[in-house]
Amino acid sequence: MEFEPVIGLEVHAQLSTRSKLFCGCPAEYGAEANTHTCPVCLGLPGSLPVLNREAVRMAVMMGLAVEAEVRPRSVFARKNYFYPDLPKGYQTSQYELPIIEHGRLRTEPEDGDPKTVGITRIHMEEDAGKSLHEGFGEGITAIDLNRTGTPLIELVSEPDMRTPAEAVAYLKKLHSIVRYLDICDGNMQEGSFRCDANVSLRPKGTEAFGTRAELKNLNSFRNVERAISYEMARQQEMIEDGGHVVQETRLWDADAGQSRSMRSKEEANDYRYFPCPDLLPLDVPQILVEEARDSLPELPDAKRERFMSEYGLKDYDASVLTTSRELADYYERVAATGADPKLAANWTMVELLGALNKEGADITESPIPAENLGLLVQRIEDETISGKIAKQVFEPMYAEGLDPDTVIEREGLKQITDTSAIEATVDEVIAENADQVQQYLDGKDKLLGFFVGQVMKKTGGKANPQQVNQIVKDKLNAKKG
Repeated sequence: MEFEPVIGLEVHAQLSTRSKLFCGCPAEYGAEANTHTCPVCLGLPGSLPVLNREAVRMAVMMGLAVEAEVRPRSVFARKNYFYPDLPKGYQTSQYELPIIEHGRLRTEPEDGDPKTVGITRIHMEEDAGKSLHEGFGEGITAIDLNRTGTPLIELVSEPDMRTPAEAVAYLKKLHSIVRYLDICDGNMQEGSFRCDANVSLRPKGTEAFGTRAELKNLNSFRNVERAISYEMARQQEMIEDGGHVVQETRLWDADAGQSRSMRSKEEANDYRYFPCPDLLPLDVPQILVEEARDSLPELPDAKRERFMSEYGLKDYDASVLTTSRELADYYERVAATGADPKLAANWTMVELLGALNKEGADITESPIPAENLGLLVQRIEDETISGKIAKQVFEPMYAEGLDPDTVIEREGLKQITDTSAIEATVDEVIAENADQVQQYLDGKDKLLGFFVGQVMKKTGGKANPQQVNQIVKDKLNAKKG
């Protein structure tokens, strides 16, 4: 029997507010354990929450960015469960009446055609604390409550994805948007952008959903793809062996490359949701919606379309360059120097990003200012250097932070464009290779590349390749006469 996977993602994004969702404690990452807490986020008796307006604005921005509906009234609820890093014994979240509903996101998976994924809801909630299992002795777990109360939005997709690649494309697009909006730093390793995947199988051609398993601890795009692929294979093997998939939460072990059962999957009634008695319903004023709409930046899809029309870039190149707001801004600064946009795109994507990727760095850590990369591209265009020599110039620019003119002058890399000087070198090469000259005259036209290569070798690669090619061809053809 052929099976079809059904995949939905639940994505948590930590909002980049200065303070927590319901109190004034700092929401920053990395402070000494249990120093950013107060009676409100610890849930001490008599303390009352006050909603963070900036967190609401950020949630509304995200809703607008995914073409969703902003509910004029939403309600905070208590989600009851007991865990060591949840000091109140409940999480303040939203359930029946979330702030955002009915969105959609267009994605471009690597393994298929563009796809639109529905977004069921985006709700606001507070984060729990963090359990620390290492460094305190065997069998001892410590609790850091600094993260308790940090504002989150949870984005729940429709079960519209059918392959791991579709899930990764959706997640990457969300990641790009939250960073464009500057509402989340997107750091997956630190957990400020994290994902749970719901995966089930059904016989192909049927409509009813199969029993799903939820995969947790997915902290990279690669792990999302690996975990979903593993779960698809696990469920198919189980069904084909005559077993039944059980609804459960499974923890992904990236090192082992497999998941393991964590607990039975809870349903909504297990959490005993009820409206939070300490918080009034949230009425979102229209002025806040308009404020959020006015602060929306140019988003990735719109920027990609503009790069294609304004700079003449291919779809793939424009997609790469608009992956992050920082990369897009860098490229536009390169193009603003007057450099050829297509050549500038190539040098940004291939040479610069290639060098940064080798070091595990991103564009914000580039040792080459955009203006210097633009100047390098211009030196290729004005034939001060060739494209090949430009790679030699790029290396000290990257390693030492130098501008291209300084490197060209220091290394003596200026391109030779003097026709008489090139002709003299060509004459030398022809005189030194009489056998190859005769072979060329006898019809071996491919030897033209040999002569060009010898000339470039004698000039240290500094002769203008187009001039060399033409002069060699003219002089050899003259001998045929």
